[in-house]
Amino acid sequence: MKKVKVVIVDDSAFMRQVLKGLLEEDGRIEVIGTLRNGKDALEKLPLLQPDVVTMDVEMPIMDGLETLQQLMKEYPLPVVMCSSTTKEGAENTIIAMQYGAVDFITKPTSMMKFDSATFGYTVIDKVVSAASANIGRKVHDTSITPVVLPFSPSKGKKKKLVCIGVSTGGPRALQEVLAKFPAEIDFPVLIVQHMPAGFTKSLAVRLNACSQITVKEAEHGESLQNGVAYIAPGDFHMKIMKKGMTAEIGLTKEAPRRGHRPSVDTLFESLVGWDDYHQVHVVMTGMGSDGTEGLVALKREQSVITIAQSKETSVVFGMPKSAIAASVVDHIVDVEEIAKSIMKYSSL
Repeated sequence: MKKVKVVIVDDSAFMRQVLKGLLEEDGRIEVIGTLRNGKDALEKLPLLQPDVVTMDVEMPIMDGLETLQQLMKEYPLPVVMCSSTTKEGAENTIIAMQYGAVDFITKPTSMMKFDSATFGYTVIDKVVSAASANIGRKVHDTSITPVVLPFSPSKGKKKKLVCIGVSTGGPRALQEVLAKFPAEIDFPVLIVQHMPAGFTKSLAVRLNACSQITVKEAEHGESLQNGVAYIAPGDFHMKIMKKGMTAEIGLTKEAPRRGHRPSVDTLFESLVGWDDYHQVHVVMTGMGSDGTEGLVALKREQSVITIAQSKETSVVFGMPKSAIAASVVDHIVDVEEIAKSIMKYSSL
């Protein structure tokens, strides 16, 4: 079996050694180089030809964001960012995802409380998954300037809901979709993006800045409003609950599902039986199968429209592929066309 060749880019000698040691414990991985800054990376990565790069966000001489942006233009390959959990670290990580990084890992906040087994498992899992990521022009063109689509409200009597589940590659894919909605859409958008606590707020702020609709981190008990996209906070499941004639958001700390909290399945399943709402559910790029069980439950009980992102435009085709294989997807769509499809099918 061919090993995944990895280069580590980090200005900390200690972190380079930690990452190298953890990665080399897995027989599927070979660390073929360690570099100290972005300038070294741009010069040496084309020569080393790794399958995956781990890159620190904060480095001297040339930081991770500048390096990543240039790398994706000149020598695109899967990059997993290493980030701090500070507010600035979270903001920079979201920018890195939109520049084309496949995924990210958060550095331990304290080496005194460092759990090498858990951290090592996370690093190995993300690196191995990144090796099979779809790195192409569509995914890593860093100059997204989507044209806002025209919109005519439908005359249907039913209220509407649009739900999106996404994981690896999600921040950039969500930007592609949300930025095309006009401000006056007559439905709310509910989003589950697999992301730890502290990062979903930065994601919402970033997406809000490039969208005409309002994008925000969801809050417990708030009523759903048309023209607003609600992102489930990291480490909370998001459910939709009826309260009288309105729909409200419920955030819970129930056990993770398949390691995920928030879970796409949890959101989708909370809408089973809502026949008085016209629903469009979308599964986008990501590892695993989250969302499939929810779609199965919805399709069993009522009529909903389901959309999956195409293989060609998914960074990782796991979640859409699982839903398609379960025969619960009505339409397979390139990421550039998802917003148009949502608006089309939400008006039926």
